Amino acid sequence: MGNKSAPVKFREMVASPKFIMGLGIWDPYTARIAESMGVECVHIGGYQLGAHYVTSEPLLTLTELVTTCRYVTAAVRIPVIVDAGTGFGDPVHVMRTVRELECAKAAGMHIEDQVYPKRVHYHKGIEHIVSRDEMVDKIKAAVAARTDPDFVIMGRTDAMKTDSFAEGIERANLYLEAGADMVMIFPNSAEEARRAPREIKGHVAYTNSEGNRLGRPTFSVSEFQDMGYKFSSYPTALLCPVTQEIKRIIKNLQTYGESRLPQDKMIIWRKEVEDIIGLEEYYRIERETVER
Repeated sequence: MGNKSAPVKFREMVASPKFIMGLGIWDPYTARIAESMGVECVHIGGYQLGAHYVTSEPLLTLTELVTTCRYVTAAVRIPVIVDAGTGFGDPVHVMRTVRELECAKAAGMHIEDQVYPKRVHYHKGIEHIVSRDEMVDKIKAAVAARTDPDFVIMGRTDAMKTDSFAEGIERANLYLEAGADMVMIFPNSAEEARRAPREIKGHVAYTNSEGNRLGRPTFSVSEFQDMGYKFSSYPTALLCPVTQEIKRIIKNLQTYGESRLPQDKMIIWRKEVEDIIGLEEYYRIERETVER
């Protein structure tokens, strides 16, 4: 992808026949690990970023989101897609959100049709959405606000959960007509997930939320490809197992007085950490200056 801008890189990915995995990360370190493993796109999602700040997505501020985005985009060269929630308010607030995330070098963002302020009860499946017209106005404001035409705007609808499958489809198509480059949907069943891409007149995104307690299905990359999806975020694939591994090591320290990690492997793992953060470059600069 060379020196192309992040939005151009992501646009090219969207134009290709390949499904895009937007791996859910929450800081520059997890983003750098993903990039080092060959991941081509990462996603700063509200769920994992809220957890990172020990709060919940509806309580995140624009400053927290943009600051995180700046750190992440400075750490990686792959496209970064950002969950901008409800856009932090009315169309004028959406305008500022778009411009701030553009300045933070995001490749794109998505906004949703839940009410603002968004409520924490969405975690329990209790959600409230705004009118079609209100969300269309927000999408139009987002599209008009971007200074880079390659910056991707996704419109997310939660209407399949709050209203019906048909309402979700109609809203998705309205958001595309309003200028969204892609729409993110939340089908309630595998059958709805299969039907949706056939009825939506544009690129469709999903949220592969493993561990959700609402019965929403999850799929493999090949299944997404076969169904016609273009993108999916993965909000819990890293966060939940990382949490469990941290707890396991802490428990070992509490129980046995030691981590019980294999020390021969720890030498290798520590070197991997140092390679990920780029210590060799810093060593080189010091060798050529203060340590010569």
